[in-house]
Amino acid sequence: MSTESLIFEKGAPGRAIPLLPELDVPERPLDHLIPASYLRTEPAPLPEVSEIEVVRHYTRLSQRNFGVDLGFYPLGSCTMKYNPKINEDMASLPGFARLHPLVDDSMAQGAIKLLYELEQYIAEIAGMARVTLQPAAGAHGEITGLMIIKAYHESRGDIERNVVLIPDGAHGTNPASATLADYTTVELKSDARGGVDLAHLEATLAQHAGHIAALMMTNPNTLGLFDENIVEIARRVHDAGGQLYYDGANANAIMGITRPGDMGFDVVHLNLHKTMSTPHGGGGPGAGPIGVAPHLVPFLPGPLPAKDDSGYFWEDAGPQSIGRVRANNGNFLVLVRAYTYIRSNGPDGLRHVSESAVLNANYIMRALEGEYDLPFNRACMHEFVLSADRQKKLGVSALDIAKRILDFDMHPPTIYFPLIVHEAMMIEPTETETRETLDEFIALMKQIAREARENPSIVLEAPHKTVVGRLDQTLAARKPNLRWTPEREPATV
Repeated sequence: MSTESLIFEKGAPGRAIPLLPELDVPERPLDHLIPASYLRTEPAPLPEVSEIEVVRHYTRLSQRNFGVDLGFYPLGSCTMKYNPKINEDMASLPGFARLHPLVDDSMAQGAIKLLYELEQYIAEIAGMARVTLQPAAGAHGEITGLMIIKAYHESRGDIERNVVLIPDGAHGTNPASATLADYTTVELKSDARGGVDLAHLEATLAQHAGHIAALMMTNPNTLGLFDENIVEIARRVHDAGGQLYYDGANANAIMGITRPGDMGFDVVHLNLHKTMSTPHGGGGPGAGPIGVAPHLVPFLPGPLPAKDDSGYFWEDAGPQSIGRVRANNGNFLVLVRAYTYIRSNGPDGLRHVSESAVLNANYIMRALEGEYDLPFNRACMHEFVLSADRQKKLGVSALDIAKRILDFDMHPPTIYFPLIVHEAMMIEPTETETRETLDEFIALMKQIAREARENPSIVLEAPHKTVVGRLDQTLAARKPNLRWTPEREPATV
């Protein structure tokens, strides 16, 4: 990295950014707020820099970021699609952006109306009876849904139901959320077509008879494959006394085509920041509303948006509610973006979104099946998984391929997930990419496959064009350097 961009190594004594006038009132000591033992006795050794140096430094850093507004971002299972700017315009309206979360209902009628209608839209899209908008992300929705399931079982006296079944290709948040909800997780095997193995499911249900709380899965699954046996799976789980939980991370494949509720699911979370188009990544923002079947409505967290002849208001969820799971009533501006997206597309538009995402994924998959291994050779949904096994035999791994993609202003796909596919590369083009972009990605992947055969060193040493080259990922994971420490006095030039 150029020393020109290292702001911590720049500056000179006395150089500063004058932003505020000198203090014109007596300065009050801080020891009445902070114990003296915690106060510095001398200034922190920070660089003394001018405003233009700071501006140039952070502008350079911002130009190194990669996002969907700059290039193709086929990150499997994350639906990193283009976010229409009309969503941002609506979320920026002063009546939304400046609305205090504790304002009286009479002064927030438009906001409550939006949430009331959004709940109805999500319930219809998911095939659920009612929805809570409180969860702040998908994993937060998972733990909320599992708490609802637990409350339901306990209300029936089924306190022995402590097992959650999870397919071997599930998202990693599923077992984590189940463990956090104080459940024991049991893995289900996949069959030869990439779905839940019915024989193993039946044996597992019998082994844990009377203890099954739920089965967590997504459909299509993390292989990008629709489980053709979902209705039978739902019947068997319900016959065993369990509930069916739908991880909605892959809902971008089914909107307007089918609904989790119609498949037999009892609880659904939707990642609005993925499917309903909000910029996300790097920790947020997000929203993971939970929809439930009629028998689980009494357990929803409250309050819930409601309407009567006098207008819109917040109603209590009732005595069986699991209680509030988030301060205020959800990530409001993310919900505004989702509302805008749904209203902009309408029912036919949402179906077109899914159909286009499925078409794009199958187009790329069939174009690359001759260059990479295809573990499950069947029509995929919105994403698919290739294997770099044949490249690995030449000494080039999925990681190397991902690094090489960085040289071409494209983001790599998800790699090494799902774990059941060796040297996995999960590719999700989404519906927003053009035919030309898809063809560019196909050509690039074919080029890298050819390089792996003819000149593997160019792949093994990638990336070549990025600001930072290949990092020592093991060292970064085991000994992360998260704090800057001055190694020498600032420059005096």
